[in-house]
Amino acid sequence: MTTGARARTSLAAALLLAVTALPTSAVAATPDTTHVDGRLPSGAAYMMDVPAHWNGTVLLFGHGYTSGPANPAQDAPDDATKALLLQRGYALIGSSYATTGWAVTDAVPDQLATLSAFTERFGAASRTIAWGRSYGGLVTTAIAERHPERIDGSISLCGLVHGGVANWNNTLDPVFAIKMLLAPDSDVPLVDITDQTAANDAANALTTVVDSAQTTAEGRARIALAAALHNIPVWNQPTQTRPAATDWDGQQANQYEAVKGLLKIAAFNRRQESEARAGGNMSWNTGVDYAKLLGQSSVRKEVTELYRKAGLSLRADLAALDRAPRISADPSAVAWMAGTSSFTGRLAKPQLSVHTIGDALVPVQTESALKRAVTAAGSASRLRQAYTDNAGHCTFSPAEQLAALHTLEDRLTTGKWVGTDPAALNSRATRADPSTPARYVSYRPTPYLRPYDLAHPADGR
Repeated sequence: MTTGARARTSLAAALLLAVTALPTSAVAATPDTTHVDGRLPSGAAYMMDVPAHWNGTVLLFGHGYTSGPANPAQDAPDDATKALLLQRGYALIGSSYATTGWAVTDAVPDQLATLSAFTERFGAASRTIAWGRSYGGLVTTAIAERHPERIDGSISLCGLVHGGVANWNNTLDPVFAIKMLLAPDSDVPLVDITDQTAANDAANALTTVVDSAQTTAEGRARIALAAALHNIPVWNQPTQTRPAATDWDGQQANQYEAVKGLLKIAAFNRRQESEARAGGNMSWNTGVDYAKLLGQSSVRKEVTELYRKAGLSLRADLAALDRAPRISADPSAVAWMAGTSSFTGRLAKPQLSVHTIGDALVPVQTESALKRAVTAAGSASRLRQAYTDNAGHCTFSPAEQLAALHTLEDRLTTGKWVGTDPAALNSRATRADPSTPARYVSYRPTPYLRPYDLAHPADGR
């Protein structure tokens, strides 16, 4: 037997002894991969998949927002990407979070506890990379900022890298516009939502309003204005036809579906759950100049054209928003959300943040908010951002995800960023998995409309 073969045999034996010595988890071994299911003291589940020929790198995966009641652990973004990673020797780990919803106070310690459990079972990794998608991108970025000693680098995929306060402020703006312009006499609550029944009722009420408005040119223009305040892209699902640059009606039709999705998902149900955690309303629009926000929006031209086509005064509608009673935040709730879910921008280890350009749920402009914070904190050299030319939330191919991983790995190995341009990323993606798309493009997102981070103390004033 060669020295290498003896080492691999010893490693496999050590792994088997390590996982079978702990009765608190279920272990399933295959010739290629050892799979472990376990539970943390917090009650969160975890899972681990370790290939027989582990390459020494462990990937700590943070999953997205889970409403419950199901709350499974995940250790990879999708099955196809997971299979490719295991074939290449990566160890994959990840937890559920002890609670569902806006669970960052559980998620960060549960993820770190999973990493500790992995080290106890399998030994220290030569390299640890935290990565996550959607809400898991927020969790991963929180780990990167607060516990850099536990990781070597991080990757955010379609992440909420703008932070919690910014997220809820920008979620408030489109529903405020919908209510004030399309249902000004409605008693639908936009904040301080008492329970999930009230959240459902509010979502259904404004969805009905939007459906009715979509039948008129005036209503469609106002829906487009609401969409613009959230930077909802005009192509936001892979199933949609990508509209031409001046196809204003086609653009608005795509946004209409996304606006209804926002009402049904984040604007009420998820807000209510987050308000319950924060102890009150954590967002506001006092002092907001909606004409200024529209002027910065990525889709402002579409809005002006649809208003012109409808014979409607955009200036009058913006003035109506200015006159409308504004919403104030609960300072203690803002403090909780800022302290748990907003970012300083200080990165001690490299981070690569990747976004699709057609994301309606977490718009690509969140990357502008991240760059703003990181630049102010003096960490810009540790951040790189990349974009894929696709619609939808987190619709990355396995090839694109592996390209991101290999790019970060090169940064960790060489100490400098190499090949972060679209051509290099696409070349990496094609080599990693020629069977799935490689769609990295050169892209610069417009500003995030309601930024809030801990690197800019004036953001909350």
